Amino acid sequence: MAENEATTYHQFKGKPRLPKFAVPKRYNLKLKPDLTGCKFSGAVEITVDVVSATKFLVLNASELSVDSKSVHFTSSFNKKVLEAVAVEMCEEDEIMVVEFGESLPIGVGNLSVAFDGTLNDRLKGFYRCVYTHNKEKKNMAVTHFQPANARRCFPCWDDPACKATFKITLEVPSELVALSNMPVLEEKVNGNLKTVSYQESPIMSTYLVAVVVGLFDYVEDKTPDGVAVRVYCQVGEADEGKFALDVAVKTLSVYKEYFAVAYSLPKLDMIAIPDLAFGAMENYGLVTYLESTLLYDNKHSTAAKKQRVTTAVAHELAHQWFGNLVTMEWWTHLWLNEGFATWVSYLAADDLFPEWKIWTQFIEENTEGLRLDGLSESHPIEVHINHAGEVDEIFDSITYKKGAAVIQMLQSYLGAERFQRALASYIKQYAFSNAKTEDLWSVLQKESGEPVGKLMNSWTKQKGYPVVSVKLKGQVLEFEQSRFLLGGSPGDGQWIVPITLCCGSYDSRKSFLLQTKSEAHDIKELFGGSVSKSNSWVKINVDQAGFYRVKYDDDLLARLRYAIENKYLSTLDRYGILDDSYALSMACQQSLTSLLELMSAYKEEINYTVLSNLISISSRVVSIAADAVPQLLENIKLFFINLLQYSAERLGWDPKPGDSHLDAMLRGKLLTALALFGHEETHKEAGRRFNIFLDDRNTPILPPDLRSAVYVAVLQNVDKSGRSGYDPLSRIYREAALTQTQIIASLQVCRDPKTILEILNFLYSYEVQSKDAVFGLGVSRNGSEIAWKWLKDNWELISETCGSEFLFSQFIGAVVSPFSSYEKAAEVEEFFTSHMKPCIATTLKHSIERIHINAKWVQSIQNEKNLADVVKELAYRKS
Repeated sequence: MAENEATTYHQFKGKPRLPKFAVPKRYNLKLKPDLTGCKFSGAVEITVDVVSATKFLVLNASELSVDSKSVHFTSSFNKKVLEAVAVEMCEEDEIMVVEFGESLPIGVGNLSVAFDGTLNDRLKGFYRCVYTHNKEKKNMAVTHFQPANARRCFPCWDDPACKATFKITLEVPSELVALSNMPVLEEKVNGNLKTVSYQESPIMSTYLVAVVVGLFDYVEDKTPDGVAVRVYCQVGEADEGKFALDVAVKTLSVYKEYFAVAYSLPKLDMIAIPDLAFGAMENYGLVTYLESTLLYDNKHSTAAKKQRVTTAVAHELAHQWFGNLVTMEWWTHLWLNEGFATWVSYLAADDLFPEWKIWTQFIEENTEGLRLDGLSESHPIEVHINHAGEVDEIFDSITYKKGAAVIQMLQSYLGAERFQRALASYIKQYAFSNAKTEDLWSVLQKESGEPVGKLMNSWTKQKGYPVVSVKLKGQVLEFEQSRFLLGGSPGDGQWIVPITLCCGSYDSRKSFLLQTKSEAHDIKELFGGSVSKSNSWVKINVDQAGFYRVKYDDDLLARLRYAIENKYLSTLDRYGILDDSYALSMACQQSLTSLLELMSAYKEEINYTVLSNLISISSRVVSIAADAVPQLLENIKLFFINLLQYSAERLGWDPKPGDSHLDAMLRGKLLTALALFGHEETHKEAGRRFNIFLDDRNTPILPPDLRSAVYVAVLQNVDKSGRSGYDPLSRIYREAALTQTQIIASLQVCRDPKTILEILNFLYSYEVQSKDAVFGLGVSRNGSEIAWKWLKDNWELISETCGSEFLFSQFIGAVVSPFSSYEKAAEVEEFFTSHMKPCIATTLKHSIERIHINAKWVQSIQNEKNLADVVKELAYRKS
């Protein structure tokens, strides 16, 4: 390379975004995948608007081989053709620098490039995945471009702000189905090959371009507006796409009304893919899903699966408006896409299935956001992204869950109608364009007259959230906010907190913005009455509308416990008091003794969402108690068994006429928990039903909603009964279709060391896809050391063959996070000093912090003087 060439090439290196002297307007893209040789060839003609003088064009390209002789620029003004004098590929920066002998004419021209690439097996860019047809393994070709992987398929301006139209043509084997974002315009068959050209798309970002080539069946329907909707899946599985199809057709109508804008493309395809980096991807007009995310089988799928399919479809279709039609300007604003789609998916699901009471379950999204954001190693919702390569790290619970929770908090503050009207204005104003977070706040502020920007910036631009401490002194409520950290140490930060509260009744509720560190409010002035009675309760953060925790003084907490026992509080408030108390206990700001006494108030709880969290917290307490106070473990388990018995006996084992969707989900969760806590009768009944199931897979005695509970009970006894549980389950796994993750998830409860090792090797064998394997890696406490040693022994294999980086980081977190000693934290840190990979850096920091939190919690529990007496009293309490 000549010296001057090196200089010109290097001036474009290390930049966060591409230079802006030229912008793309239209792509004419031709691709020819070779599914046997696992490679592809292509050519692209990009209509470019040259807006300032330049001899260079700089595009994104990675892992592509470009034919430099094919690269030329044709001016639309004078039809002059300029040949490239140099084409430099910088793999480190994922850019392609094209130099011409003279400055390009200002205005529109066409850049032509021919290229070749590999259909990789890393689930990004243009990749291949394997499926089975007539007992024969075949390859399909799939694209996954989010966040910045279109550049691995064709040279482009791979930036969400660089919207353009796309005219796509595919050359594929004639017997295969070839899909893209738009409907087919023309199809020409020439022997074994066919050329399929598609209608030109509206302007959109590169990360939303999609191509899928393989053998598929489909089911179809139309919306009242005439939009053709299809669900594609593997041959012979079309019936399993019917539920998602029905949800999609209805959801498009829900969103048309809510956003006051119709769906913007003539068709919507949703396709089930065997292997995908995430659960789904919202490509414009061609949404890809993992098979387990999209397909629903009436005979073998659970009620929980039905709900997951509904919210997954609703989430991806929300993006067709919020993300695809109106697109974030840069990845810094990713949370707006994902947080909003998460929130609005509940709105659609509630419209379709009001009997699910799904808004009471939205609190679980809130909780997941609070869990991750309680770490000191958290990040703000809005993360400044310098380079697209940094984006992968923020596809997490902060972006999705906290993002959704603060949107819910804002909607609650503004009111549903004002919020909806403002959103419709925002969509209309920025359709087929790009927007930043501030643009949404500006529209909401204008429509509502409220200080939306000021309020929301305190939640999106700083990490963490507050715990609001509340004390009652006489008739004065004292409020104080500080950053809540699960590690227990004080944190920095101050928020504008929308405080809502009620006193003794939901009829009188008040609200105000807590904008300082502390405030005091006279109850008489707020409510016109007093709280002199011992049973007069005060609830802060009514129905958990705000993204913060509340710490009550002992008197106020005792009153709330009384209110729970006497069924005075709403579902969401019962949930919130429990969850806040659990988090405060983990942070060593409240004793485990106090948490257990509060939990005892939930003995007659029947609500699915509250019981689901009660079960989750109980399991976590059992785990930490096993390390902190193993001598109390059996009594703690007995207490939890007694706590859950009321609801378990109410539901029983067998579905009854009139059972609700929530009853079906709850029954399995309760029985699984009882099995985990060693309830003998549950184990006996599970074993009986399992044996009948082994003889007859179609027996009604083991419906899908009960299978996880039975598998868990059976696997817990593997060490006692030899192989009689594990071997049959292995056989069932090899027979199964959509029930695989139920079996995989149950494997983690096994307590036999030899079998645990065998399970780990099985999870990482060719028989289990990595996206499924991660469900089984949260091994039981007995298996944590085995899993850690296995991870270290198999490090090279795991790191080389895990598939997506996202899944790889999940593997690490599942194995490392449950430890609870400072020594183990040091051991983990030492191992990863020489085994670090960039894609796991954030997960590892979180995992090590979690170990420290656990270790501190263990020490705190060991110092509680009355714990043993309280546990014994609770375990043997008769009423």
